[in-house]
Amino acid sequence: MATLSFNPTRIRTLVGLHFTKSKPISSPFSQSIKTANRFSANGRISQQPLRRFQSNSVSESSVSVPEEVELNEDEDDPTLEMAYLDSETDPESITEWELDFCSRPILDIRGKKVWELVVCDNSLSLQYTKYFPNNVINSITLRDAISSIAEELGVPLPEKIRFFRSQMQTIITKACTELGIKPIPSKRCLSLLLWLEERYETVYTRHPGFQKGSKPLLALDNPFPMELPENLFGERWAFVQLPFSAVQEEISNLKETFMFGSSLDLDLLGIDIDDKTMIPGLSVATSRAQPLAAWMNGMEVYSVEADTSRACLILSVGIATRYVYATYKKTPVTTAEAEAWEAAKKACGGLHFLAIQDDLDSEDCVGFWLLLDLPPPPV
Repeated sequence: MATLSFNPTRIRTLVGLHFTKSKPISSPFSQSIKTANRFSANGRISQQPLRRFQSNSVSESSVSVPEEVELNEDEDDPTLEMAYLDSETDPESITEWELDFCSRPILDIRGKKVWELVVCDNSLSLQYTKYFPNNVINSITLRDAISSIAEELGVPLPEKIRFFRSQMQTIITKACTELGIKPIPSKRCLSLLLWLEERYETVYTRHPGFQKGSKPLLALDNPFPMELPENLFGERWAFVQLPFSAVQEEISNLKETFMFGSSLDLDLLGIDIDDKTMIPGLSVATSRAQPLAAWMNGMEVYSVEADTSRACLILSVGIATRYVYATYKKTPVTTAEAEAWEAAKKACGGLHFLAIQDDLDSEDCVGFWLLLDLPPPPV
């Protein structure tokens, strides 16, 4: 079984079936899978031949804490903030940031929840945190804070900033727009999401104002799936699987060719998977593969989920947009196959992929997205 964990060395701590249209249409499930490896109804994966597929400076907290606490000499102060830029990284190369601006399960001396700005890039070469009282939360505060990060760390303002909370979209969008930065609502902030999980354990729970059992103020949305837009329709799809070595090859192709898609920093994620481990995926075939892949490329694709209760596939994109991507006829066989695919995804720690092809029999991809299901952050 694959194991995924946040790579601590990168953190600077202070310590076909038919696609759904207006009326779902489906064809026999077994006919949707030809030469690609498929999942058998008994939940096992068949073994047929595969197709190719720290801190430069640390300042004291700007938010008062309820009381003084004594820390061991070998412990870091959780009330401190971080401003770090990897000395071996060219500042000009950091063109995209990931940002979260939200309350934390920490109370200040007024008994109010402390807010925190957390910023990084996808390689964690840039890491920044800053606490704020809850009475200064607006787009002006955020705009000025973004500017101060660039000035303090000596980096240019980013071209893009990704964020994953729909409730903060107005404030973040306004702050970014005033600075000439493109805001991108996206759950593909995986470095940030994993860092927040790590900070919850190593920083927030050790903070003197920590409130155990406090629920996130801005919980992530999980809306009811909508009908798929016409420009995202495919013609056929199949559950497939690839050995991890082949997945890595497709990732390399993304960097070397003009193929559409997106990868993940597997080293950062601390993924420990043998090259022969089978990674589950979804192959979508259509005669208009190029335009479909181009449209998908701008969707911030996050995950694909098999919903056995509705007998459909759910495509998650952006922050909180979910589409009924495809449907199938619900039978014991198709349900078992969908459950087997989800089980394989779970065994890989949520790692899976989406491939766009001209034909399911093709050995080439027009688009390839490496995806990772992650639980919502604890804050």
